[in-house]
Amino acid sequence: MRMIMLLSAFLVVVSIASGCAGRAKGDTPADKRSAIQKMRRKTLADLYRIHPPAKQDIQNAYGYAVFSNVGINLLMVSTGQGFGVAHNNQTGKDIYMRMLSAGVGLGMGIKDFRGVFVFDNRNVFDRFVNHGWQASGQADAAGKMGDKGAAIAVAVELEPGLRLYQLTESGLAMQATVQGTKYWKDKELN
Repeated sequence: MRMIMLLSAFLVVVSIASGCAGRAKGDTPADKRSAIQKMRRKTLADLYRIHPPAKQDIQNAYGYAVFSNVGINLLMVSTGQGFGVAHNNQTGKDIYMRMLSAGVGLGMGIKDFRGVFVFDNRNVFDRFVNHGWQASGQADAAGKMGDKGAAIAVAVELEPGLRLYQLTESGLAMQATVQGTKYWKDKELN
């Protein structure tokens, strides 16, 4: 009985935390866009500091996208939600987006991370922005609270022409999951 009460309390906290993390902060669309731009600048600066070759990779790409995501894994269920912006290096245009993921697998924990997608060509970029599905399997252990812990930035090729750098912002998670993630344009911010 005590275990059920603890799990229930944990689920309530997780639900509140994930609901707050799924949207950019701000009262107006302009405030939210500004918060997303700030997150993008910080994420790219962190990535370039941790893995300097990423800067040239992103500058030479057709485009890139930066997302903030809070992922939660509780026993057999994982979920995540977040927001971000896709940038077309050819036109300079930004497209504000949202994301939601769900999956199954063993694990426990909460992980706040940033993802930087790098697109080599227009077809891959347009497909991501207009259709946005990604299915993936992942196994990881992440631990970082504040300035302590491990922040990992390694490019993983998701498909030809599309790479992902992932940086752990904060949290503690151990998981092995199969997830589906949907990315879509944010109608309020575009």
